Amino acid sequence: MPWLGNELPSCMRWWCIRVAGKKHSMNGSMPNIIPCSSSLARIGIGQWNTIMWSTLLNPTIFSKLHWGTKNLRPSNGRLKPADTLLYLHMDAICHRMIMIVLVLGCLRPGLLLASPPTEGPSLGAAHQAFQQGDFHKTLTLVEPILQVEPTHEEARLLKMFSLARLGRTADALDEYGRIVEFLGKPDDDSLLRELAIQSILPFRNDMREQIRGAAYTALKEVGSEDVVPYLEDGLSDGTGIIRALAAEGLSQLPAGIHSSRFQSALHDPAALVRVTVLKGLAKSGDSSFIPLIQPLVHDKQPIVQVAAAAALYRLGRTDYWSRIEQAVYVTESYERGMALQVLGELGDARAIPLLERGLHDPQPSIRAASASSLGKLAVRDTVQILLPVLNEPVPAVRSVAALSLGKLHAEEAVPALTRALRDRNPGVRAAAIAALLQMNSPYSLVAPALQELMFNENPGLRSSAAKALAHGRAQDVVPVLKLMLNDPVPRSRISALRSLGRVGGRAAIPLFKRMLRDQDEAVRATAAGALAHVLSHSRVSS
Repeated sequence: MPWLGNELPSCMRWWCIRVAGKKHSMNGSMPNIIPCSSSLARIGIGQWNTIMWSTLLNPTIFSKLHWGTKNLRPSNGRLKPADTLLYLHMDAICHRMIMIVLVLGCLRPGLLLASPPTEGPSLGAAHQAFQQGDFHKTLTLVEPILQVEPTHEEARLLKMFSLARLGRTADALDEYGRIVEFLGKPDDDSLLRELAIQSILPFRNDMREQIRGAAYTALKEVGSEDVVPYLEDGLSDGTGIIRALAAEGLSQLPAGIHSSRFQSALHDPAALVRVTVLKGLAKSGDSSFIPLIQPLVHDKQPIVQVAAAAALYRLGRTDYWSRIEQAVYVTESYERGMALQVLGELGDARAIPLLERGLHDPQPSIRAASASSLGKLAVRDTVQILLPVLNEPVPAVRSVAALSLGKLHAEEAVPALTRALRDRNPGVRAAAIAALLQMNSPYSLVAPALQELMFNENPGLRSSAAKALAHGRAQDVVPVLKLMLNDPVPRSRISALRSLGRVGGRAAIPLFKRMLRDQDEAVRATAAGALAHVLSHSRVSS
């Protein structure tokens, strides 16, 4: 076993685990423990000889170990699946002895299979087939191994992940069930989370844009840095809206923002993608991005110019305020709308009169952008400005105003929002439900309006109702969302799953597993994303 790096401070000890021998079955045998000093910095998967699933999956060992995750980036700065290590940090309290840790991003099949095969030509060929993306061949090669040794974990894992990568989500879930049955426990969070992520990946290559969109939205929902490489791949999609989705997902993660591929997307041919990247760089608060952003103030697209000026302002270049303010008064509606949109993200009270002016713009989209930004400013003075907008003639603008009032948590808005539950437009009623739930109003207040939307013949309205429930308390909304998973239209089931991912917590895991068997690919991708999100959150919390 090679040494891994420089000496650590004496108060820290790292123990790396390696299984000795060629056969690894799920029988609970304790692996050899090899002490190493290490900073655990930038080590590659090629330095390891085998995958330690027998440690990760062994309940006897695993239950005694405290483990976490540490993401290690290679010298080029790009986070790869193979750069994820599971580790145990030992301090002075635990210095007498101990154990663990394991291996490599063993939660990544690419990792899992990066090691040399441990047994026989069939297993070696199966590893190679998986690495080459030939998942059908992998299944053919592991089957004889499993007939001889049903508990062979490498073969089982190869089979499970191959099924997932082929889009056979239900079969992969069945295989997962066999693995945890061998372990004698109902679930394994780490393995289930990885299965969920791998189940999303095949849908990124679907010919249908809506399925690819569902896949990248699901990856975005996971909210964990180990999906960064998969989101980066989305920046090469042939459709601008998909690239923008991938960029949005990357913009929500520190590793994503610092990804060179994300930053290179500032030169994407689609203005929407460039704007998304600019917003992500602005959120970072890292002034070192200023030289990267400045050239886009002169972009050929005015909306990109405005987004660049806003990003520079947020990074400390307050002299760019005048460029944003100037755009509020231009005749071109796209540029005007972008200026009003970014004003809500700057947190500057000088934006209030500009946004109030925007509420009287002849273009409904401009009025909606102004109403949305007033909600983002989180200044209570804006409540009195927004309340009259609930009476504006265009339903979409009324809906945005209702949602903004919900974000402001203004008690004085409750009577007006309660009246909006009876708005002649059902979309406005859905927005009022979301706003009142976000303000922690009693569920009984919105229940009648919600029930009416749930049984509306328009699937778009049923979907809106499901989205609104994402703002409610779990004990109130989870039973309703569970019912909505039976909706005959995929769109409504997708919205219900996304809301469950936000409010359902671990109690919703059985529902997500059930929906992994749905006939619709977009629904399965969404269920997998929600499941991975909940398990990621649980892992961080623990």
